[in-house]
Amino acid sequence: SFYGTTAMHIELESRISEFFNVENAVMYAYGFSTMASAIPCYAKSGDVIFVDEAVYFPIQRGLQASRSRILYFRHNDTEHLKELLEQQARDDKQDPKKASATRRFLVTEGLYFNTGDICPLPELVALRRQYKLRFFLDESCSFGVLGPTGKGVMEHYNIPVHEVDLLMCSLEYAGATTGGFTAGTRFVVEHQRLSGLGYAFSASLPPMLAASAKQMLDVLEEEGSVLAPALRDRCRQMHKKLLEALPAQVTVVGLEVSPIKHLNLSAVTSLSEEQQEKTLHKVVKEVEERGVAVVVASLRRSEELRPPPPSIRLGVSVKLTDQQIDTAVAALADAFRVVLL
Repeated sequence: SFYGTTAMHIELESRISEFFNVENAVMYAYGFSTMASAIPCYAKSGDVIFVDEAVYFPIQRGLQASRSRILYFRHNDTEHLKELLEQQARDDKQDPKKASATRRFLVTEGLYFNTGDICPLPELVALRRQYKLRFFLDESCSFGVLGPTGKGVMEHYNIPVHEVDLLMCSLEYAGATTGGFTAGTRFVVEHQRLSGLGYAFSASLPPMLAASAKQMLDVLEEEGSVLAPALRDRCRQMHKKLLEALPAQVTVVGLEVSPIKHLNLSAVTSLSEEQQEKTLHKVVKEVEERGVAVVVASLRRSEELRPPPPSIRLGVSVKLTDQQIDTAVAALADAFRVVLL
C-alpha cells in the first residue's frame, strides 16, 4: 500500500511470487479487502462475470462493487456454466459491436468457505480456454490445505499457474496471520497498485504480521509435504467420526478432506431457518457446558445473495489430537441429542 510500506512488505511480495512461481504479487492489509478490491479493479460496468452461486461474502462484495452483469451458475455445475456461456455467445453474435467491448470473467473459490467443496478446476480451465474468459481463483481456504505440499487447488489438480489469470488469497485461514494477496503476471497484478481501492486507500499490513506471513511460507516450503497430508488425514478422521456419532437429523456438509465442516439441520424440514438457528444456538450452549467451544456460523443473511442454511461451522487443525477429536465429537453428539429430543 502507499502508506506504511516497508522493506518487509516488498520481501513478502517477492516471497509469495517465488512460492507460487508467478511474476508478481500484491499484498493487502485485510483478507476481506483482497477479493472485494481485486475484482472491481478489473471488471467494470458493461462486463460480464460468471460466478459460482456458493461464493462467500468477500467475493460477493467485489462483484457488487464492479457494477458488472453477474451471471450465477449452480454450485460446481459446469454444465450449467456452459449453458450460460453458450447463451452469452449467441447474444454476442446478435450485437458484435457490444461484444467487442465486453470483457468476460470467471470467478470461483478453490475450496468453498460456505460448503467445504472443491471446485472442478480442470473443467473450469477448459471452459476458460474455449470461451476466452479471464479466470480469477480464490485460494483462501485451499491454500495450506490442498495439494501435495499445500499450495492449493491448482497443485491439487496439477494445473499450471498460467491457466489462472489472477490468484486471490486471504492469509487469515491456514496462514494464521492477517492480510491477503493477489498473484499472477506482472502485467495483470501491477494494475492494482493504482486501481485497487483496498490497496491504494489503506495502510499496509503491520510489518510484524508481514514477517509472520513470510515465516509461514518458509515453514510451508520446508514442511508442507508433511503438514498438508497430515491435515487431510485429520479432516478425514473428524468427518468419519462425525458421521458415525451425530443423530440422523444432523447433516455434515463438506468433503472428507476439507478442514471446513458445517453441521446443519436442513434435513429437519419441519423447522424454518430461524428455528434452525435458534436450535443450533442451544446446541452450542450444551457443547460449551461439556468443555468444547464451537459457534454458529455468522452470516449477513439480509445482504448475502444465497446464504447457506444455518450451521455450526467447524475448523480442523493439523494439531488436533485423537483425544481432542473424540472429545469434540462426543460433546457435539450429546448436545444434539439433548436439544433434539
